[in-house]
Amino acid sequence: MAALLVFVVFLVAIVLSIPIGVSMILGSVAPILMMGRGGVIPQIVDNTLSGANSTPILAVPLFILGGVIMAEGGISKKLFNFFSYFVGRFTGGVPCAVVLTCLFYGAISGSGPATTAAVGAMCIPFMVDLGYNKTWAAGLIAVAGGLGVIIPPSIPFVLYSLATGVSTGKLFLGGVFPGILIGLFLMAYAVFYCATNKDNKAEINEKTQKRLDEISANGFMPLLKDSFWALLCPLIILGGIYSGFFTPTEAAVVSVFYAIIVCLFIERTIKFSALPAFLISSVKTYGGLAFILAFATAFGRVLSLTHATSAVQDFILNNFHSDIAVLSVCTIIFLILGMIMDTGPAIIILAPVLLPAVKMLGVNEVHFGVVLVCCLSIGLATPPFGLDLFVAGNISQDQPMDVAKRAFPFIVAFLISLALIVYIPSISTWLAY
Repeated sequence: MAALLVFVVFLVAIVLSIPIGVSMILGSVAPILMMGRGGVIPQIVDNTLSGANSTPILAVPLFILGGVIMAEGGISKKLFNFFSYFVGRFTGGVPCAVVLTCLFYGAISGSGPATTAAVGAMCIPFMVDLGYNKTWAAGLIAVAGGLGVIIPPSIPFVLYSLATGVSTGKLFLGGVFPGILIGLFLMAYAVFYCATNKDNKAEINEKTQKRLDEISANGFMPLLKDSFWALLCPLIILGGIYSGFFTPTEAAVVSVFYAIIVCLFIERTIKFSALPAFLISSVKTYGGLAFILAFATAFGRVLSLTHATSAVQDFILNNFHSDIAVLSVCTIIFLILGMIMDTGPAIIILAPVLLPAVKMLGVNEVHFGVVLVCCLSIGLATPPFGLDLFVAGNISQDQPMDVAKRAFPFIVAFLISLALIVYIPSISTWLAY
């Protein structure tokens, strides 16, 4: 009964639009105040403080800060020009270059909305100038921006690691092939659309050739030199993690210093006076999430003391008897929740409750984390609360629902690749083990 009370109070608070962090507090104290179960209030405070006092948490705001500095430093434009040089002249080449830029920029920012904002601010006006429909371009960016939370280093993977204790390095490795696979499916649809859509096709081809001639006018080596530092960033960060040279948290620190050195001293695209504003922006972005992380520890402790976790585990084990069945149901649940919940809170709440049960049915912990993050990343581009829709729509000056309509075919391509990821675990686990 106490376990049910925790969930009921929490869900009612969410329905009433009470912030998730406050909803966790209400759910945590409800069984204590009403039934005398679930611990005592001082214990809740202690658990909250211990939840905030965690070194790995530092990786989240630091990756955000590094991404902000790189975005303001114009790194996305350099990446786009580099990839356009290779694929831009093919049918659908410019949209494919956009997807490749999102893939690579995701390895810098670790955030879906940040990737959407940085790449979209440059690519949407560029595509519109070439003759592409601006709402279609915004739909492409909204979905491709979700790759920022799958390609490592990924902030949601850090949160999943914090919530479950699964190795962050293994999760980062687990996201590599799924992110590439999703990118390939998005590019396949973009090529199909451009090959079959006759509107402005001749105009688009003519303008594309002209703009690409401008990009490649000086040859490959000058372009490589201009893009070198942008391309090197993910290699340094990920190479350092996978070689064991530094931890994911230390990698976040490296990403910040790398961004400052490149953008402030080498490229000189930002000024020293702008750094305080970047710090403030990162703190504001992280502040709400930090509050949720702190209370998630107390919330999880109450769930344990009231045997709520055991109840969920018993329900899953009694009703599902294979990893395929439980993953199928979880995938549907994650896709629905992704439409109405932000990625961070959803991971913090769901992962520690569901992982013990699905592991008993043979689901790999890294594979489960990849599936969870992939499902929630689709939610960034689905109404009613898909954050990437609002970011892309703001750039293109379209309504989010209009962007969502043009994003729908890309979401279908994403879902097809997701099915492969769900039912072929080796896509997620091959690199990690």
